[in-house]
Amino acid sequence: MIVVPPQLAATQIKFNKEAGRAFVAALPELTASFVDRWELRITGTPLHGVSALVVPVDRADGTPAMLKLQLRDHESEGEPVALRRWDGDGAVRLLDHDEPTGTMLLERLDSSRMLSRVADPQEGVLVIARLLARLHVAPAPAGMRRLDDIARRMLQRTPAALERIPDPESRRLVADCAAAVREVVDEPGDRLLHWDLHDENVLAADRAPWLAIDPKPLVGDPGFDLWPALANPFRADDVLRRFDAMTEVLGLDRARARAWTYGRVLQNCLWETEEGRPLDDTDLEIARRLRRA
Repeated sequence: MIVVPPQLAATQIKFNKEAGRAFVAALPELTASFVDRWELRITGTPLHGVSALVVPVDRADGTPAMLKLQLRDHESEGEPVALRRWDGDGAVRLLDHDEPTGTMLLERLDSSRMLSRVADPQEGVLVIARLLARLHVAPAPAGMRRLDDIARRMLQRTPAALERIPDPESRRLVADCAAAVREVVDEPGDRLLHWDLHDENVLAADRAPWLAIDPKPLVGDPGFDLWPALANPFRADDVLRRFDAMTEVLGLDRARARAWTYGRVLQNCLWETEEGRPLDDTDLEIARRLRRA
């Protein structure tokens, strides 16, 4: 019987309300059912992020793996599809998957060697850019959520959000982000994006120096994938240096990449405003730094 970490329970309830509460309550039994079904043996203490429980296991043949259990939603449901398409090239390899629950069996990487712990942030950004270059090569599978749909909905939500932002300078920044997205929304791109590749979602492995984990994939422009490495870890003076490094490695048009990075800032600001929370200073500063450039 596994014990659900209190931090995971708290974030599930905070972000997913009753669905999160139900997921947390079902986790011990759900874990046990997949251990039995896939003939696994639990070999370590469960790990967790904001939304998933990850349990170290061995398969029946002794192969080490990780059992990942998470609430299936519009972001996570594309994860196994993307991992199959990448097939271990730049990302963790998918070993098994249960469609109804979204539960996955993944290859075991080295969780003690996370990019955030062993690399200088500037070198870490180059690692992330090189991984993104590999991930973006893959043609996007049919049926995945698309950036053009997301961007158009963001633009529809922007006027109401602007009315709820009291600070004039912040309101102007968010409006500028929306204006930039409006310029590129008709060319949303067709690459398979990770959406959340920062230095805590990159682990070392025996078969490769670094591999990406925990994608929330969608189809779109590679510029929409840059924001996580600008914000994690956040250093205001590094924003432009990191942006330049990533656009160079990825061979991106800087103006388009900047516009889609504004799109990520807009996405975050809409979430905060609609939840009644203050805008994040990191997002606002990233927008300021890119605008000055």
